[in-house]
Amino acid sequence: MEYGKNLNLKQVSAKFYKYLIIGMLAGIGCSANAHAWWKSEWTLRKKFTVDTGASGVSINDPIGTTPVLIRLHDGNFQFAGAKEDGSDIRFVAEDDKTPLVYHIERYDTLMAEAFVWVKVPDVKPGARTSFWLYYGNNGNNVASVNDAKGTYDPDAVLVYHFAEHGQPPVDFTAAGNNADKAGQSVDGSMIGGGLRLDGQHLVSIPASSSLAWNDGAVMTWSAWIKAAALQSNAVLFSRREGGNAFVIGVDNGIPYVEVGSQRSGAGAPIAVNVWKHLAVVADGPKITLYLDGEVYATLDARLPTLSSPSLIGGMVVPGSTGFNGEIDELEISKTARPAGFIKFAAASQSGEQGSKLLAFTQDEQPPTGWLSGSMGMMGTLLKSVTIDGWVVIGFLSIMAVVSWYVMISKFIYLNGVEKGTAQFIHEWSHVASDLTQLDHQNAGNVESLGGRADQKLQRVMRLAPLYRIYHIGSNEIRHRLVGSDNAYKGLSVRSIQAIRASLDGGMVRESQNLNAQMVFLTITIAGGPFLGLLGTVIGVMITFAEIAATGEVNINAIAPGIAAALIATVAGLVVAIPSLFGYNYLNSQIKDLMGTMHVFIDEFVTKMAEFYPPDTE
Repeated sequence: MEYGKNLNLKQVSAKFYKYLIIGMLAGIGCSANAHAWWKSEWTLRKKFTVDTGASGVSINDPIGTTPVLIRLHDGNFQFAGAKEDGSDIRFVAEDDKTPLVYHIERYDTLMAEAFVWVKVPDVKPGARTSFWLYYGNNGNNVASVNDAKGTYDPDAVLVYHFAEHGQPPVDFTAAGNNADKAGQSVDGSMIGGGLRLDGQHLVSIPASSSLAWNDGAVMTWSAWIKAAALQSNAVLFSRREGGNAFVIGVDNGIPYVEVGSQRSGAGAPIAVNVWKHLAVVADGPKITLYLDGEVYATLDARLPTLSSPSLIGGMVVPGSTGFNGEIDELEISKTARPAGFIKFAAASQSGEQGSKLLAFTQDEQPPTGWLSGSMGMMGTLLKSVTIDGWVVIGFLSIMAVVSWYVMISKFIYLNGVEKGTAQFIHEWSHVASDLTQLDHQNAGNVESLGGRADQKLQRVMRLAPLYRIYHIGSNEIRHRLVGSDNAYKGLSVRSIQAIRASLDGGMVRESQNLNAQMVFLTITIAGGPFLGLLGTVIGVMITFAEIAATGEVNINAIAPGIAAALIATVAGLVVAIPSLFGYNYLNSQIKDLMGTMHVFIDEFVTKMAEFYPPDTE
């Protein structure tokens, strides 16, 4: 049958539109998520990546959570785009959601130089760890969130940056182990400011509970040093109490650690006027000396019991020699740091290795597309929408919800109607060849189309308007034939005309059911743009009224208001356009079903006249 072919075409068309809509929604979702941005107020960002694999600085031992030094300069940072004091700088984890703790050691816009320490959680060996630097927020309410104490874990009990001038070194950890005497400050040290040591001016660190050591305690000491000359037994750091002593020094270029009368073995000497990272890790019965992140020497000894003050640059013992050179970034921890942690610190804080370990991307700006989330153009304009505009958008939102509900529910309903119609037409094609086989005196036989349709199939066909029209015709025939002397003697011309009128009435009612709620789509199509235009006109009127009140014409002041007013028109079109497409598609489906009903009624009446001819006697 012709309308059976049309039904198959409609099913194919319905599937096409369904997959098209799903694809469009998926594309919109991907577009919205492709440009994740932390907060819209920050206009610039760049990604930093720590690479502990073969392509960076290979580190195979565990590292863990560690402070990472970020060296900012005019080659990787736009100082003109940030606030003068760097208070708008923020660091965010790779997920673009989790803020990272940091503090600024030095920020100099004139020299275009800054040193920032960022606490990066759980750095993995042999892997890449990324995080974001955000800046470019020049708002008046932006305040610095420097947190020096939070940058270091609780095991760090002393960190000196030596950035003070004429003041005692300040401890940046929560332990508060500040020095009690100022040393000779020097600019342009390893990392910002440093401390100049000459063997005469020693810096004392007062005794405290956090710096007290018990016998066999664990501890990590690290610093950057630069020897100015080769010296014999030059003391760099010392503690002495009674018969117990702990000394770190350099003997003719050979770094050593000494406990009592025991001294670590000798390795290759270091050159003068070259910065070297020196670390000492005490782990119970063994003390390990690291140079530039690699094991330099070991000492089978335990830390002695010491609770005395510490000295930087020498030792108060007659005949001792103080270190001549510079020191920077002194750190003491009450834990034995792993080898990977030591190597990472040495690599990340140095110049050459630091550039290999820490890579950065070019600056990015927030996306400005319409579907770019809160950072996009639409997000910026929405902030300028006035109350009257929001009222209009609210009404349009309600219209959008209603129209989408009608379209979705009607699509599901028509999908069921098409399936039921297809099943009925398939069964009807077998029954139409002999209409008398239905035995109209048996209602069950009529329901099952002569026993061809089981209960499951009947439930599917009940959704089809043709099935209900078929019942109208069958009931009309049975009503006229049941009780007569000859149930199949025929129908009069007037009976056939009356039955056709009943079928036409049933088709009208089915048409009303199919078109139910479609009026909401026509209202949305016609009223949405006009309602949006009303919001735009009111918004523009308010903007010009404000210009008249102030007496000044400033394009920067009126542009956001006019642009925001136009959002109402955009919203009206956004509501109306999907309804227009949905209405046309659904209306075409309904018209096809109506055509199918017309064809079926004509065929039913023809078959009825054929198998129940009028009485000619």
